[in-house]
Amino acid sequence: MNHPNDPTAPTGDEGAVETALRAGLADFELSEEDLALVEGGDLAERAESAPATRPVVAVVGRPNVGKSTLVNRILGRREAVVEDVPGVTRDRVAYDAEWSGREFTLVDTGGWEVDASGIHLRVAEQAEVAVELADAVLFVVDATVGATDTDEAVVRLLRRSGKPVVLVANKVDDQKGEADAAALWSLGLGQPWPVSALHGRGSGDVLDAVLDVLPEESAVGSAYARGGPRRVALLGRPNVGKSSLLNKLAGEERVVVDDVAGTTRDPVDEMIQLGDKVWRFVDTAGIRRRVHHTRGADFYASLRTQTALEKAEVAVVLVDASASIAEQDIRVIQQVIDAGRALVLAYNKWDEVDEERQYFLEREIERDLVQITWAPRVNISALTGRHLQKLVPALETSLESWEQRIPTAKLNAFLGEVVAANPHPVRGGKQPRILFATQADTRPPRFVVFASGFIEHGYRRFIERRLREQFDFTGTPIEISVRVREKRRR
Repeated sequence: MNHPNDPTAPTGDEGAVETALRAGLADFELSEEDLALVEGGDLAERAESAPATRPVVAVVGRPNVGKSTLVNRILGRREAVVEDVPGVTRDRVAYDAEWSGREFTLVDTGGWEVDASGIHLRVAEQAEVAVELADAVLFVVDATVGATDTDEAVVRLLRRSGKPVVLVANKVDDQKGEADAAALWSLGLGQPWPVSALHGRGSGDVLDAVLDVLPEESAVGSAYARGGPRRVALLGRPNVGKSSLLNKLAGEERVVVDDVAGTTRDPVDEMIQLGDKVWRFVDTAGIRRRVHHTRGADFYASLRTQTALEKAEVAVVLVDASASIAEQDIRVIQQVIDAGRALVLAYNKWDEVDEERQYFLEREIERDLVQITWAPRVNISALTGRHLQKLVPALETSLESWEQRIPTAKLNAFLGEVVAANPHPVRGGKQPRILFATQADTRPPRFVVFASGFIEHGYRRFIERRLREQFDFTGTPIEISVRVREKRRR
């Protein structure tokens, strides 16, 4: 509901414009999805069950048994990282899932290895933590290989946990593999469910079995809650000062370390008080840690950044102000935009910047970062703590923009004025017309524009620029998709 003095609140005139445009759409061919968007009017809050109460299902098993493929199959979309190399999924990653009308949180884990050391030890720890923080476990075994010593060790871990377990015999692609699956009764975990995660065979039966053992409400769901302190990812190329910044923030203004089980084993997130609020900082200082093999090294570095972004709502990208802006800086910033996260640029080592360098830095920003003039800038020193207090208003502004909704009537009245003053160029004797627009989502703001013809990229950028000027989307990427629709044939 809009406040009486809210500048984004639609007026009566704007409502009339919206009604007229809506009526005009009747002349065009619209799909069911189009109609749902148009009829939906203002973007409503999603009626989701509180994530903290959703039951949690952890998917565990040794490396390369097909856990991530099974996760993708359950989610119905290619979300988890799948690569044909054992051990790609190194951290716990939580996804929202649904089956037969019941929502739950699905947690993908790295492979569990006995006597693991180094990176494999961390993966094993993550799998153990995932079991502790689950209401039920999907234990995946490769039916074509049979039960290994590692599988037996996982069984002991699962028995100690006391959690209900659904045993998945994966890679059973046809009837012949059923005998391999039956052999897994020997693990003593009850019925092995034969599945082909790759082809979807048997996955529905497994999910029915999971729902049978899931509680109505989670005993551990708060570990994966979407609410609570806002989540901030610290990103940047190596040696730019991420760890120094986190240490400065945590060392001077640390609050009680999060007591959620598992964070002591995986000390990546820091709960830090800034101003009068507690924030959860997702540290990515380990982004440089490369796997010892050259193959896939960049993949892992990028994966760490991607995982941090998945967990975060807003990213602080640190840039070394004392050195020239590097291609790697631009790449990290682009990753934040592609992930659809709110953004703050923090120029670190500002205490080392003299007037001449300030001049050249401004020129570099104008040249290299011209497309993201919307991101708030903070000049700081992680070493001395200078201007760190300016991070909070920048973070709050970006998050506010990230969640902003524009009423449909207001949006269409505004676009009508913009298009009347600056019509789309005529191309091939035709001039595409904007028919209607609506905001389809937030976090980040996503707009859908219906048009009578192709809208050029330059004109889309012009609309984005005007949207930012009018509604102040400081600190958030915004997405504009155009649906070209033809007139109905009489």
